[in-house]
Amino acid sequence: MPEHSSRLEKLRFLLRVQEQQLDVTRRWIEDEERREAERAQGEQTRPPQPDWVLELGIGVGSRPVEVHAGRCYAIGRRRKTITREQAVAALGEGVEACTHCRPDTELGIL
Repeated sequence: MPEHSSRLEKLRFLLRVQEQQLDVTRRWIEDEERREAERAQGEQTRPPQPDWVLELGIGVGSRPVEVHAGRCYAIGRRRKTITREQAVAALGEGVEACTHCRPDTELGIL
């Protein structure tokens, strides 16, 4: 086989490898676009953040643990969304105010 023919075969092989890599890159791009679309859809369908949250105790009938502002990072898993009036009432009944978000200060109860 002449030298230039071998070189041509090598170049065609290189082209096939590069096309395969382009296919892989295109799949990665498609996957990332799908993830971005799913993320955007999740953000659009996410319920709005509550203004006030009551962190519940363990067990049926147990007392609530704390009142939190809805944006608080320290809210436990057992929670209930409440109104401003319910938050004020809970604090007035002796439920603790979260020491991180200070809902008592925000509600004007010191």
